[in-house]
Amino acid sequence: MSTIAVNAITDANGGNTTSINNTTPTVYNTVGKNRIINGNMMIDQRNDGAEVTNSNSQYTVDRFDLSKSATSTVSFQQNQGSVTPPTGFINYLGFTTTTSSSPSSSEYVLCRQRIEGFNITDLGWGTVNAVTVTLSFWVRSSLTGTFGGSLRNNGNNRSYVFSYTISSANTWEKKSITIAGDTTGTWATTNGTGITLTFSLGSGSDYLSTADSWQNGNYQGVSGQTNIVSTNGATWQITGVQLEVGETATEFEHRPYPIELQLCHRYYQIIRAHGGSRQLVGLGYGYDGDDIMGLYHLTVPLRTNQPTMSFNGVCLFLGSTVDTNTIVFALNNYPAVNHTVIAINVDNTGSPAIAARDCIAYGFTSGTSANYIDVDAEL
Repeated sequence: MSTIAVNAITDANGGNTTSINNTTPTVYNTVGKNRIINGNMMIDQRNDGAEVTNSNSQYTVDRFDLSKSATSTVSFQQNQGSVTPPTGFINYLGFTTTTSSSPSSSEYVLCRQRIEGFNITDLGWGTVNAVTVTLSFWVRSSLTGTFGGSLRNNGNNRSYVFSYTISSANTWEKKSITIAGDTTGTWATTNGTGITLTFSLGSGSDYLSTADSWQNGNYQGVSGQTNIVSTNGATWQITGVQLEVGETATEFEHRPYPIELQLCHRYYQIIRAHGGSRQLVGLGYGYDGDDIMGLYHLTVPLRTNQPTMSFNGVCLFLGSTVDTNTIVFALNNYPAVNHTVIAINVDNTGSPAIAARDCIAYGFTSGTSANYIDVDAEL
């Protein structure tokens, strides 16, 4: 009788964490124990390491976005300030307050990750079988004091506020918070938002409450917390974010880079120009005299079959002619087939004209990374 070898992904200490024969990166699950994607801040598709000044719902590194209503502003960047990360990490996400203000009662500035419902199905939250989870992370700030965050459901009517203390300025400190599962409330377990993990950089009194218990309401941080956005030039950095089942924080699970990138691709994929001019992206065919239909095969299935798209520097290759001035490029709400193939409609109003069933190539005008097509299926 033959035996089947079972491979495993190991954590940073060499301990087996995931049997590949029963847990793989699919539409419905992450890999291993960590429910946070890109918790070591290694993937930054949108900004490619560049510093960005904030706007509401602007993504920082992959899967972490900035949500704000306050007038204060922050800049953010992967490895902002070039400080030395904690041992075992090479990346972190950093924020700096560029225009300070104290949030009014209804204002907030948040760093958050929304966890897909498919990835929390085993937690049993909202039932008597709700399991305990532990949140851990490395954090560093120019300010000391008590800071806050929360876990919330998709309806923003169930919240668990947590607090953590930074004791030494500009020093990495590891934090761990154990959270009993919520036995009430409604927790989505499909492809919508299951849990929102929030770190408050500044929240007004409407969004602050006491820590360490489940509450009805939309709470983001702890009463009396230190607000990063209230101090001009204040910095706050984070990495090694992990949310796992159990009452104890274990070592951070370092997934292989290709797997982490694929997990990010479920929510966002960018097709960026690299290399020389007239870079080919895909092929299409002439639908009629001024419309071209093309397909692009994505690397992994998207979370939804109705992503949004944006673009820059896309052109048509019409024989020896490159049409760069009159092209209109849009998804036009064509669904992604099986969440993996997007249909692209190109409206050509330029010259030369095209004929039905002509084979047409499309791509980028030049090889600069400022030219791109992005596909967004974020929560």
